[in-house]
Amino acid sequence: MKAEELKLEELVSFEDGALNLHGRRLVLHSLHAFAQFRHDLVQTVGMNEARRMFTRFGYYWGNADAAAMKRIFQWRNTKEWIKAGPRMHALQGVTRVVTKSLKMDEASGKFEMEVIWHNSGEAEEHLMEFGRSDEPACWMLVGYASGYASFCMGTEIYFIERKCRAAGDRACIASGKDAASWGDEIRPHLPYFRADDIRGKVMDLTQVLKRQTPTENLLAMHASEEIASLGMVEVKSEAFRKVLELAIRVAGYDASVLITGESGVGKEVLARHIHGLSARSAGPFVGVNCGALPENLLESELFGHKRGSFTGATDDRVGLFEQAQKGTIFLDEIGDISQSMQLRLLRVLQEHEIMRVGESKTRKVDIRVIAATNRDLKNMVQNGTFREDLFYRLGVIEIEVPPLRDRTDDILPLARLFVKNVAGKLKMPKLQLDASCLDPLLSYSWPGNVRELENVIERAAILCADHVIKREDLPGSVVNMASRWRGGPTDKPQTLSDLEKNHIQAVLESVGGNKTAATKILGISPATLWRKLRRADAEKSG
Repeated sequence: MKAEELKLEELVSFEDGALNLHGRRLVLHSLHAFAQFRHDLVQTVGMNEARRMFTRFGYYWGNADAAAMKRIFQWRNTKEWIKAGPRMHALQGVTRVVTKSLKMDEASGKFEMEVIWHNSGEAEEHLMEFGRSDEPACWMLVGYASGYASFCMGTEIYFIERKCRAAGDRACIASGKDAASWGDEIRPHLPYFRADDIRGKVMDLTQVLKRQTPTENLLAMHASEEIASLGMVEVKSEAFRKVLELAIRVAGYDASVLITGESGVGKEVLARHIHGLSARSAGPFVGVNCGALPENLLESELFGHKRGSFTGATDDRVGLFEQAQKGTIFLDEIGDISQSMQLRLLRVLQEHEIMRVGESKTRKVDIRVIAATNRDLKNMVQNGTFREDLFYRLGVIEIEVPPLRDRTDDILPLARLFVKNVAGKLKMPKLQLDASCLDPLLSYSWPGNVRELENVIERAAILCADHVIKREDLPGSVVNMASRWRGGPTDKPQTLSDLEKNHIQAVLESVGGNKTAATKILGISPATLWRKLRRADAEKSG
């Protein structure tokens, strides 16, 4: 989990009369009302005592948020956990935080961090009631940053605000260090942090929340009135960004493209993307799964036929190549076609013409061909099962789409996009993803790739209560088997074939052996599942 991936709608449940951050109730307040409260408090107890109370308030708030982040997520390292503090401040509308630097050593307790608070609500409050200040006035922000970092580090960390908008500076800037690193400089600030065992109280609350069941722990979670528009899915991984950059470069040329990659990685989606960016985008995009049809039907489907050319041919038929005129034809599972069909495709690529079944005349076609396969065509060429000349004709440009396990940064953006899509498909406008799902989704290796992720989200949406997808709504193969795919420190590395076999077996176990349910989760056809199980049995007996 990364701090930048946190989203408010997945952390906080909204219900009439209550807002909950996974068991901790929240309350929205008006900035203007709090400014008035700040004014009254200063007038009542004086500036120094008011500063101490606001600093302590922020410190407890930071402690509590750090505990919540630890309770909800499994952080890869303490740095990401600490960075979640500034992210939470931004999500809660307090201030936009930029982390300039962060250095820490958990063993020694050394800590050094510098942050910039842009558009601080607290500085605005102070200016509203008191005008320009002689000193920095973001007391709660200082307390929050100190409390949050202290909880994460397990030792006292103190932040000091160096510059402040309330004092006329362009932005609020604060530095945080451990007490030893501050030395005597922290002494004048310490009285503002003094409180009665804040950390102990937060730990007690955390233990109570952990002991509670999800029903006791959370109010029934409801989404907001409508899901925020996500637009196009955000690509965060460097591996897939390079794929898209290559697709953009080749889209403007009519050269044939061969897209390779495992089943379910989104080869057709990429093909449509290339078509949409090309000069042929106004023309049709015609797709066909070459592996799903026997050879005689595939020939008629691609090239068309003349009436009476074979039994059942009662009318002339225009094939897919002609239907794709001025556009793009997408030949999926190209590695599954026969040698004779390979020869006919080669002629189309060379001559740009086709001949319908039962005819003797040729017809010119103006099309772009994009092919895709999950097979190793180079190995098939060496084995003599795929024509070398066709391979080079198809693969003028070859684009390999990486599996989802190699682009884990894209998992959450994809999951959120699928939640939005499923919400429309199932007419569930309040559908949302609960934060408890994020760690399982990120930890799982997704052998079925993007298609499996999409099917898992749809399945979870159907099973969830109150239109909130929670951890328990995910398949057991995702929640319980993630460690099985990644393997422990003493496990032998698994081959891709072994990984696939283990995954299929785990999915079958999670649905009680129901093969129909398993195919939906895996995103494959019953015939494909049958072939893979038969192959696994043959390897086991062999």
